[in-house]
Amino acid sequence: MPEKARELLEEIRAVTGKVGLLDTILPPILFLLLNGLAGFTPAMIGALGLSVLMAILRLRRGQSLLYALGGMGSVGLAIALALLLGRSEGFFLPGIVNGGLTVALTLVSLLIRKPIVAWTSHLARRWPLDWYWHEHVRPAYTEVTIAWLLFFALRLFWQVSIYQNQDVGKLAWVNALTGWPVTIILLIVSYLYGTWRLAGLRGPSVEEFRNGAPPPWQGQRRGF
Repeated sequence: MPEKARELLEEIRAVTGKVGLLDTILPPILFLLLNGLAGFTPAMIGALGLSVLMAILRLRRGQSLLYALGGMGSVGLAIALALLLGRSEGFFLPGIVNGGLTVALTLVSLLIRKPIVAWTSHLARRWPLDWYWHEHVRPAYTEVTIAWLLFFALRLFWQVSIYQNQDVGKLAWVNALTGWPVTIILLIVSYLYGTWRLAGLRGPSVEEFRNGAPPPWQGQRRGF
């Protein structure tokens, strides 16, 4: 396997391994299938039951319950809103609200010149936060954050439009397709562009920054 492909695979594993991937995507998919086959009530029961089952399986395997409990909480909230509104598409309303908050947070991070992609990288890698604000580093994270803002905003607009049309089937498929499948593609593109941009900016690598090395710098060769 080429070195760059291996590097990308390791990065994707590192990202997806830190989130409850199955806990996030399986309950909504089951809700969609059951809602179309058996109706709203069986779909709610099935989605919540699957979340509980996944939590039990994680507990038996000695795995962290954090994401399973988060999945149960989000499914429970979605069901409560659907019942409150009396509309099955209300199941997806928490995701739409979360998307709106994400767009707002991403925009604010750009306005204050602290791009959100830098924060997520810092939380995942624990690199020095001041490194991200270096004049020869920050532009790469700013540009990638702008791309993420455009993606989040377009997805939100699409979801809201479908929600207003009360098309639960289409809304579910849009959520599924623009969720992890597109997000993983966006992560790959962001990583490739970000590492290329860092090299072009000729800023210090994380280690060079930590050691206070003077220019010229070798730059960050891996990781973003």
